[in-house]
Order: sequence, then C-alpha cells, then structure tokens
Amino acid sequence: MPAVLFILSSASKNLMGGRAGWYLPEAAHPYWILAPHATIDFASPAGPNPPLDPRSVEPYKDDKESVSFLEDETVKQKLANAKKLSEVNVKDYDAIFYVGGHGPVLDLAFDEENARLASEAWKEGRIVSAVCHGPAALVKTIDAHGKPIFAGRRFTAFSNVEEELFGTVKEVPFSVEDKTIELGGLFEKAAEPWASHVVVDGKFITGENPASAAGVGQAILKALQ
Repeated sequence: MPAVLFILSSASKNLMGGRAGWYLPEAAHPYWILAPHATIDFASPAGPNPPLDPRSVEPYKDDKESVSFLEDETVKQKLANAKKLSEVNVKDYDAIFYVGGHGPVLDLAFDEENARLASEAWKEGRIVSAVCHGPAALVKTIDAHGKPIFAGRRFTAFSNVEEELFGTVKEVPFSVEDKTIELGGLFEKAAEPWASHVVVDGKFITGENPASAAGVGQAILKALQ
C-alpha cells in the first residue's frame, strides 16, 4: 500500500493576531479519498495537534466529509501523534501533501526543515502536492539543478482575487500567487473565484481553493496508481 504524508501548519495566529492554522475541508476531502488506498500520516513543524483554523468549521458543518473527519477516532489519533518535520524520513512516503489554510504562508514557507524535506521528496521522484495556501510551503523547494520547483511548471494556488474577496490580504506576509510567479511558475486559476481548479504537471499536483481539495485527492490517487 502506498504511503502519503499530510503536512499541516503549526501556525495558530495570523499577522493581525487572529486565528490561523489548517483548513478543515482541505484535509478532510483528500483524506477520505486516499484513506482506503494508502497509509496516511500527519506531520507539522511542531508535531502533535497542529491547530485547526476555527473559521473552517462552521461553514462546513453540513459537509459530511468534514464532520466525519473531526469525529473519526483514527483521525484524532493521527493528529495527536503528528510527527515533527524533523522526525520525517521522506523515503517512507510515495507522496507529500500540503493542506491549505493561512498557516503555511506563516510558518512552512520559512521553515528550513520543511524546505529540505520537500526538496528531497521532489529530487527522489515523490509526488509533491498542495492545495489553496499549501503551495506557499514550497517556495523554498528546489529541484536537482537548484531551481525553484515552480520554475517553468504549471500550477495553481489561492489567487489574489480570492484573497481579496476573503478579506485576508493583511493576515499573511505575502501573496501566494505573486510569490510563486516570481519564482518562475506558470500560474493558472479557475475562470471564476471559488470554482474547483486542479493542475497536474508531472508529479507536481496543486489545487486552487477549498473546492479543489477533493480533486487534488483524486489526482494524487491517480498518480499513486
């Protein structure tokens, strides 16, 4: 059975002092798609119990995948036993997946351990995937030639328009769209804000927003098979 590592942020506060963390459906939807077919572990910079952004709970109270994710005993155990990034051996996983939420822009983007881990995963031919703000975690990731993983590759992420509509521009240190384009990425987005949009460029799999999380899960599953 293939193994997938879900990497979540440990950042509980944004730049304005409000709550941050990981975004519920962006973990839940891919989890339930992959769980029957892969072993899944969780990891974060600080290890156990990475903070859930409470703003992602109420809007998804009628979303069965999100509700069951929060209630599931196996999931609770995995979160409580999340590894520190420094404890992760990339060779144990066929894919790494960065869950979105504003957290990745606040901690994972600047985390040297994360940069090392993601770069190693990419160089070894693992699947590297992310959704929404998750691609921010890859801004220091480099390929075997020392180039940013984004350079010359198609991808997507939470767009500037969506950040503005969400009213969260001042909560994060940089725009994910702008930063990744600066790194040479070929940014794509949905025709309309909030629509599902998934981009697969070889083993680089990205999704634009919460609505794209299931599609990213399906793309990871297809790549694993």
